[in-house]
Amino acid sequence: MSSHRSTTPLRTAVVGTGGIARSSHLPALRTLADAGEVELVAAVDVDMDAVRAFAAGAGIPHASTDLDATLAELRPDLVVLCTPPAVHRDQAVTALKAGAWVWCEKPPCPSLADFDAIETAERPGDAGPYASIVFQHRFGSGARHVRRLLRDGAFGRPLVAHCQTTWYRDTAYYSVPWRGRWATEGGGPAMGHGIHQTDLLLDLMGPWSEVRGMAARLVHDVETEDVSTAQVRFGSGAVATVVNSVLSPDEVSRIRIDCELATIELTHLYGYRNADWRITPAPGVPEETVAAWRDFGTDEPSSHLAQLRALVADIRAGRRHATSGAGGRQTLEFITALYKSAFTDTPVRAGEIGPGDPYYTELHGGAQGWAPDTARKEEAHA
Repeated sequence: MSSHRSTTPLRTAVVGTGGIARSSHLPALRTLADAGEVELVAAVDVDMDAVRAFAAGAGIPHASTDLDATLAELRPDLVVLCTPPAVHRDQAVTALKAGAWVWCEKPPCPSLADFDAIETAERPGDAGPYASIVFQHRFGSGARHVRRLLRDGAFGRPLVAHCQTTWYRDTAYYSVPWRGRWATEGGGPAMGHGIHQTDLLLDLMGPWSEVRGMAARLVHDVETEDVSTAQVRFGSGAVATVVNSVLSPDEVSRIRIDCELATIELTHLYGYRNADWRITPAPGVPEETVAAWRDFGTDEPSSHLAQLRALVADIRAGRRHATSGAGGRQTLEFITALYKSAFTDTPVRAGEIGPGDPYYTELHGGAQGWAPDTARKEEAHA
């Protein structure tokens, strides 16, 4: 790790200047810029008017529609991808080959094949540069506290879990042309909406071993599903249910883990604070133990800022970030397995999907009624 990156701000370029860049990434980057951790040096977008307006508003000196030229001219240390998933592979590989770390919005990319291509472009070892995925729910103080207690065995064995992302999206939401399509949105609610809760569940529960999924297209005129469910078995033997929906007027995001000595619950919508967690002890657990469990410490909400702080610290220390490499791939592999199980009506085991499997290169796997060339035809004949 170069001393330059240990002592000076990470020169950062933002690629894609749409809603997520403005609402989530830019405020986080500005906070760390004020702390001297990063320096915003460039913004890139396919729309020159949009990128100029974004750069001017954020005080970013360089605005461009050419990522390659920006990388060659400015040599940023960190590239933040706020673009649609269909272009993540090419942009991430380009940035990695230019010697920059990558922080990539979810969904990470449309397939495991794309993810593996990105990982292949990384430099060997944990020091990087490497690509990381935006999975900010892992980085709030609540998740850190509960994860540590679970890892230490404080609650006993995890036994049964539930993971719920039940949101509501109306017809107007899906009137935007790129939504609801495999090629441009990357998937339905299992991929584009529930991915954060799924990622947090996997982070807390440990490696999954088997998934049995179901998916349906019940309301919206889309290629992807609008609801999915899954039964999951973990390597520890614990079992879980996962539900992802965009059909649910009473919106909630929830994780519940029943362990031998306690039930842990998290209930929120798009982000949590310490107060959104609840720990209920089993009968007989000493009060002082319960009090320690419920002491979450200083409240750091789950947010892009919380993850960006951790990412910058990892880059400076020459550590692999938790959502890079295998730590990011596990969630995409799980979602791929959910789709394969749902569309083939068979259980799928961890590690099963690799080169040569149709689901390795496309999440719909070419399945009749789900692949783009068959989904709408099937509806037309219904």
